[in-house]
Amino acid sequence: MARCATCSAPLAANTQVCRYCGVRNDIDLHGKQGFRVVDAGGRRECPQCGIGLQTVALNREADLHIERCAQCFGLFFDPGELEVLLDGSVAQVADFNLPLLQNINRERYQPERPVKYLKCPVCQVLMNRMLYGYQSGVVVNRCRSHGVWLDNGQVSHLLEWKKAGGQLLDRKKTAERQARAGTETAKRAFSSDYAAAGSGRTASGESEVLEAIAAVVFKLFE
Repeated sequence: MARCATCSAPLAANTQVCRYCGVRNDIDLHGKQGFRVVDAGGRRECPQCGIGLQTVALNREADLHIERCAQCFGLFFDPGELEVLLDGSVAQVADFNLPLLQNINRERYQPERPVKYLKCPVCQVLMNRMLYGYQSGVVVNRCRSHGVWLDNGQVSHLLEWKKAGGQLLDRKKTAERQARAGTETAKRAFSSDYAAAGSGRTASGESEVLEAIAAVVFKLFE
């Protein structure tokens, strides 16, 4: 169980503020990821608090520097950095545990968290809200050019998600979607080419027959 960094009292699940001393806690890095502050107040601005973000170096084999708000403890990752953190913090799993994934999301769901669009700490353009991965339950704020913002607690959520096989499940679902999209594209190309080849003698009803034939042919290769 996580404990308050100030008074050592146990922190209730899915909370950042200690109910005993009232201090807000960093539940993503403190006690989980060794880090040191290399820049106490950079030019990048916290989209929640409006103050300069710290640059922190994680004590890892990889040279990983991320931005952290000293007030709300949100984290900003440049493109690819979050994936480096997840891959280096959690060992690869062989299978996914769907009931556990569902329990993690149910336990970590915070209905009181407001839904709002945040500005990128770098360019100040509103970021897109998006689900990080299939069954992750984590909605992140992403700037296409500069990176992704996670509120305090969301990195811990993603680490649990990956440990339960969430990343593996996400990759499986992505591969299935890509395969379906490729099959549909090939079906349309097959029907179009076949119809064009026989356009001089193909009756209107034959187009439906050709589509049916194409569907059967490609079904054999799925």
